[in-house]
Amino acid sequence: MIRFADRAEAGERLASRLEHLRDRDCLVLGLPRGGVPVGFRVAERLGAPLDVLLVRKLGAPGRPELALGAIGEGGVKVVDRERMERLGVSGGSLREVEERERAELERQASLFRAGRPGMDPAGRTAVIVDDGVATGSTALAACRTARRAGAARVVMAVPVAPRGWEKTFTGAADECAAVAAPARFWAIGLFYRDFSPTPDAEVMDLLSRSRAWPAKPVSGEERRP
Repeated sequence: MIRFADRAEAGERLASRLEHLRDRDCLVLGLPRGGVPVGFRVAERLGAPLDVLLVRKLGAPGRPELALGAIGEGGVKVVDRERMERLGVSGGSLREVEERERAELERQASLFRAGRPGMDPAGRTAVIVDDGVATGSTALAACRTARRAGAARVVMAVPVAPRGWEKTFTGAADECAAVAAPARFWAIGLFYRDFSPTPDAEVMDLLSRSRAWPAKPVSGEERRP
């Protein structure tokens, strides 16, 4: 079984799979928090700017680790209705979860961007990076968010995902890239020796060290960095 030392090593190995994107107008979008240290290495290798793309998992009430869907910026929402029915989760219960996650999404936007606009993926290749894919709900919401924002091409890239994971992104991503896609897949963390949580401070540090802010504003108006 493949195991990465940490997210930095995973990012280096993933970047090797994405060399064909080097000469394109790419924007690397890391999913907070764990996708940012992976995305940082990818962005450095591709010579591309790095930003965060904010999405939040909608966990089942009482079982937050079990994804019922995800939300993203710009009002994007992905919901697994079959799983909701199977678990007996009502629409009202899910709305309560969504309200909490929307509040956290807004907190992260304020913290990570420090009042700056998010980078504009319109007309560019959006390379969406996370530290792994399990159910795929948050990553799917991220792809739809980038597409809605006008990305010309969407690439979903992760160090590890279950075999056949690409099917989840049919119609949402133009390309899927993974270092490993094993048949036996239990949890993302099992593929890392160090899978400790990525603190907000590390995300902010990596963004400040990257080429994150020589960017086109989301709106058309010019803004100083």
